[in-house]
Amino acid sequence: MSPRANWKGSLKIAELACPVALYSATSTSDRIAFHMINRATGHRLRRTFVDSETGAPVDSDDQVKGYEVDKNDYVILEPEEIALSRPQSDKAMTIENFLGWAEIDTVFFDKPYYLSPSQSDASELFVLIREGLRRNKVAAIAKATLFRRARTLLISAHGDGLLAITLHFDYEARSADQAFDDAPDVKIQGEMLKLAKHIIDTKRGFFDPSKFEDRYEQALAEFVKAKLDGKAVAPPRKARDAKVVNLLDALRESAALSDKAGKPATRKRAAPARKARMAATRRKAS
Repeated sequence: MSPRANWKGSLKIAELACPVALYSATSTSDRIAFHMINRATGHRLRRTFVDSETGAPVDSDDQVKGYEVDKNDYVILEPEEIALSRPQSDKAMTIENFLGWAEIDTVFFDKPYYLSPSQSDASELFVLIREGLRRNKVAAIAKATLFRRARTLLISAHGDGLLAITLHFDYEARSADQAFDDAPDVKIQGEMLKLAKHIIDTKRGFFDPSKFEDRYEQALAEFVKAKLDGKAVAPPRKARDAKVVNLLDALRESAALSDKAGKPATRKRAAPARKARMAATRRKAS
């Protein structure tokens, strides 16, 4: 089944307009999901809003949004007032400028989307935009109204299409100054740097997301399967305490282990094991 577009409009550069469709590049739908259950009856629970003072349930018609200006003092905004503050969409993703990848601060990256032409007669213009970005090694900064919010996006060539990443606003990104205040000012040189380079060279590999392990999801899948099979759930193994070692000795030992292991093999993609396990669990449950 073809994916459903999250948004359709035009990618505009100056007087050129290319009809495009926007698709989510990531999804959490394959994660294990739980429902809240009444232990006594086995029935699902539903969430109800109640008045914090009286404890009485509040009907949806009486639920409004409020901004707290002081303790227990709120400015109430009606739904129609909030609707007036939303920007009007012109269904355009307008490119404002271009910049090299070295100028991009990844701290501002929010959510990735795929962009592809939404009409067959737009293919030539779409490819022109894609190859222009790729060959000049630049990305585009664009503005658009997406999902009832004005957003800034970073657009770059990606495979046969384009990747559009929504960006955080400046006020949403925290400064690194405080986080790095206690960073030590230590000079590393000589054998340590050579050993570190050697370890990096021997362990250099490919970017392969199929190798990323979600240990929490794996553990949950094993627990669910054990419950279905009527088996006892094994407790997780305790992590060993880290030993305090001499840094130079540790680097020498790591370098020796890296030499024994050798360089990693060429990339070979494998089907995610977790999906196979969960598919088997669902079949057993049904």
